[in-house]
Amino acid sequence: MKMSVLFRSMFTAAFAVPFLLTPTVTFAQELNLYTTREPGLIKPLIESFTKATGTRVNTIFVKDGLPERLAAEGAKSPADVLMAVDFGNLTDLVEKGLTQPVQSAALTSAVPANLRGSNGEWFALSLRARVLYTEKDLGLSTVTYEELADPKWKGKICSRSGQHPYNTALVAAFLAHHGEAKTEAWLRGVKANLARKATGGDRDVARDILGGICDIGLGNSYYVGLMRSGAGGDEQRKWGAAIKVLLPSFQGGGTHVNVSGAAVAKNAPNRDAAVKFLEYLVSAEAQKIYAEANFEYPVRPGATVHSIIGELGVLKVDPVQLADIARHRAAASKLIDKVGFDN
Repeated sequence: MKMSVLFRSMFTAAFAVPFLLTPTVTFAQELNLYTTREPGLIKPLIESFTKATGTRVNTIFVKDGLPERLAAEGAKSPADVLMAVDFGNLTDLVEKGLTQPVQSAALTSAVPANLRGSNGEWFALSLRARVLYTEKDLGLSTVTYEELADPKWKGKICSRSGQHPYNTALVAAFLAHHGEAKTEAWLRGVKANLARKATGGDRDVARDILGGICDIGLGNSYYVGLMRSGAGGDEQRKWGAAIKVLLPSFQGGGTHVNVSGAAVAKNAPNRDAAVKFLEYLVSAEAQKIYAEANFEYPVRPGATVHSIIGELGVLKVDPVQLADIARHRAAASKLIDKVGFDN
């Protein structure tokens, strides 16, 4: 009788201890996000994900040198998710072997094929269209990117630096559509039409249209939201109100877009959590947060667009693969210098 009681006591103790020592019973999982996006822009998304899943996201802001940091950390890198602005930065990570492919029905159904890596190495999460700001009284309704080189616009175009990633990406897209000779001729035509030196930012284009310096200029769609909403201040609200915004297209194509996107790191210690995070970011709920917080176009077809951005019209994204456009970036940069676009 005493032996039976003793055995039962030993049995209970032996199987109770492991449960007391297992942390997954009481602690939620974590993942580590390396991001070149300002943390404030993605904070609402992270908070929403944590609330929905219980997974804590540790955010590490890496303003510059993300590939170099990952390479230095090597196989022991704690990075799970890599988030970046500009598809060129995403493809750089892939080319340097710092990402891993992801097979996910949730991601492939939400992200069109031209807006992700061919093998699931990265996925776009939101879009910024390269649009045209115009003086309201011009009466324009449709414009192609090709038409910006038309001599009728001589002395009437404003632009930021051609070497800024926004414009380099557009020139790379032009190369993908038309080849080097036609792209060089187009760049020379646009340069000849500049009203001032290619400098400043996209919002300065709107300011200079209001000031009568130019009639048209290239800008990003999300800046329209920042200006017209008053998020950039009362002065910028006036700039936004002074312009008409058009969604240009390539001849036979659509509107050029750039993206914010993400990838799963090659050595992600929390891979499953990383994939779930990416899947959440393309969900209808998260896409709505993107649209409301940052005035960006959702990547998910049919997702809600912010009312200010919706007023610009229906976005028809150019069908060329972003990965193909990225391959032309170096050639685009050389052409921009060759024609002296920024001089």
